[in-house]
Amino acid sequence: MHRRLALFGHRLLTNSSLFTPSSRPLLNTQSYILNPRVDGLALFRVFMFTSTHPTRVLDPDDPSTLMKEDGVAVCSQMWIKNFREPDKTVTNLTNYLRRFELWVLAYQKVCADEMGAYMPRNAIQRSALEDLLALRNAVLDSRFKWGARLEFFIKSPKDKTEYESLSKRKIRAILTTTQPSPFQDRIVQEVLFMILEPIYEARFSQKSFAFRPGRNAHTVLRVVRRSFAGYLWYIKGDLSTILDGMKIGMVISALMRDVRDKKVIDLIKSALVTPVITTPHSEGEKKKKTKRKYQKKRVLAEDEPKPDPYWLDTFFGFAPEEAEKLPSWGHCGILSPLLANVCIDELDRWMEDKIKELYCPSKSDVIWNNPDGEVEQGNTSWPEFVPTSGPDKTRKIDYVRYGGHILIGIRGPRADAATLRKQLIEFCDQKYLLKLDNESLPIEHITKGIMFLDHVLCRRVVYPTLRYTATGGKIISEKGVGTLLSVTASLKQCIKQFRKLNFLKGDRDPDPQPCFRMFHATQAHTNQQMNKLLSTMVEWYRYADNRKKIVNFCSYIIRGSLAKLYAAKYKLRSRAKVYKIGARNLARPLKEKKGQSPEYHNLLRMGLVESIDGLMYTRMSLVPETDYSPFPNGWRPEHEKALLEYIRLDDPKILEEHRSGLREQGLVSPQDYVSMLVWNYKRNAIGPDQLPATVSHGNNIESVKSNPENDDEMNRSEGDREERRQAAQM
Repeated sequence: MHRRLALFGHRLLTNSSLFTPSSRPLLNTQSYILNPRVDGLALFRVFMFTSTHPTRVLDPDDPSTLMKEDGVAVCSQMWIKNFREPDKTVTNLTNYLRRFELWVLAYQKVCADEMGAYMPRNAIQRSALEDLLALRNAVLDSRFKWGARLEFFIKSPKDKTEYESLSKRKIRAILTTTQPSPFQDRIVQEVLFMILEPIYEARFSQKSFAFRPGRNAHTVLRVVRRSFAGYLWYIKGDLSTILDGMKIGMVISALMRDVRDKKVIDLIKSALVTPVITTPHSEGEKKKKTKRKYQKKRVLAEDEPKPDPYWLDTFFGFAPEEAEKLPSWGHCGILSPLLANVCIDELDRWMEDKIKELYCPSKSDVIWNNPDGEVEQGNTSWPEFVPTSGPDKTRKIDYVRYGGHILIGIRGPRADAATLRKQLIEFCDQKYLLKLDNESLPIEHITKGIMFLDHVLCRRVVYPTLRYTATGGKIISEKGVGTLLSVTASLKQCIKQFRKLNFLKGDRDPDPQPCFRMFHATQAHTNQQMNKLLSTMVEWYRYADNRKKIVNFCSYIIRGSLAKLYAAKYKLRSRAKVYKIGARNLARPLKEKKGQSPEYHNLLRMGLVESIDGLMYTRMSLVPETDYSPFPNGWRPEHEKALLEYIRLDDPKILEEHRSGLREQGLVSPQDYVSMLVWNYKRNAIGPDQLPATVSHGNNIESVKSNPENDDEMNRSEGDREERRQAAQM
């Protein structure tokens, strides 16, 4: 009996991973069998340890046990998986809905928007994590309701309202008037967005550029300058009515082309079906206009985000017509732009097929004469230059889309443009039930100028000097003729935007108006705000041919507006008096009736403020040049290039090719390469048959494997790793 107990203790000690590291046994086996007194003592220690240290069972309702990985790492895995298999239909997204890491990341993002500051994961309170887990379980159990206004699973940290103690009048006002989107709705929207965005970003067409990461209006302008130089006829279409909303069945059918998960589809369908409560306009009109009373300066709370500064509000007013409308479908929130792109992606695919169908190359043309149609144009160093010599031309079309606005370029007769327009009208009628006519899709010639994103596309005829080598080695220089696509900022549209913002009046002779919103700000602060606006305008018109002219005009309007403001504030009667005292760039402190302005002079004397910054770009020579950096064919955003490069290098064949190239160039010695392979062999238990054949040339893997020094080093590392694992479990 005593020997049976000793054998049982010996088996328990040798089979337990907690007491037996893989590198070194705890006790010798022979000594256990021969010395039963030691076995009994060891068994007693085991029983004492298990009685005093009970095994910890993981609680599935404990939020801390559900956060196994970082949310950003989970999102990265989704992006890599979808870009590796972009055409695969996704069938199971509920597993990602269960990942609590995504919900915590969504909570952090919504809190950053709500409170104006990012909240680290270790700063989230335990109660908030429990409420967040309750919200996740409600979504998985189909108990979540969109637009709830009184019953919440989780509340914003900023919301201190006690809804149980509200009066009936306040409750009625909450239920019947327009309210911002609930905090918990935005969390669910963020989770769905993080799940769906990588799926469709891997599938979207390269011709769409709005509501997508890394693709903005500047990208469209660069693509147009690069690829639309040879087109004569243009079709500009406005399909922005699609962004106002579509039939729910059409949206769901567009989603189910790539996503076949019932839980996610039902959640989005519920967001589209649930009505949004809004206040009727008639009730707002009945309210009497009350006289505006004096209001004290409101002090922001500690957790309240600051409002947008004046210069940013002003720049938002310069948004082009194509970027003014942002889709908002039901309770989808930030999902609405993504859903709009999912629906209009069918139009993008249809246009890509038309580009291939209508392509007709001509051998006598010097551009686009390749069957693929993607060959560099005549002059690779000057890609926007298109030669006009030759009677025959290649017929080709191209297409870009920004939101609900499309631009189609046609190289060929006008009849091709008319045929394409007719087919486009029929497609929109059948697919989107959108009734279009010839007036909504006008066909315009390049010589008239095409307005797109507040830039005018027009053609300039240039006569460059062409140098080439004739037969016999003689260099010939002669004048050539060609067309150059010009992308210029619209001065008329800029005046219109300034007038909308009350910066000027009049069309033919614009007269700046004072911006009285900055009346109570200091001269240094006002100049600083306007300099930020001007620097942002310079960046917006970065790719315009008339960048110097348009930015100088904006500087003139802003400088005149500030001069009138300072004239009224410091009682200097006219702009000329302001310029005389404050200089052309308004950098000198302005005077009142007597002496200098006390508010600035005293602070400057005490060293509490810096000197006043003068207005930027007061002269055209100070404006930077237009950015003509070449835009490559097949361009992709930086994050997509990084993903594709990672997927390509993840292939073992490609990785082995890179390694062989490094070895051939002498960047990696054979000894280092062999040691690296042996290390991988021991770490990952790779079989000898999986090692490349280069290892067997003069190096025996078994001899290297049996090296005692390498074994000791590996055993030490394995032992340290096992001890750390045991400490973590204890």
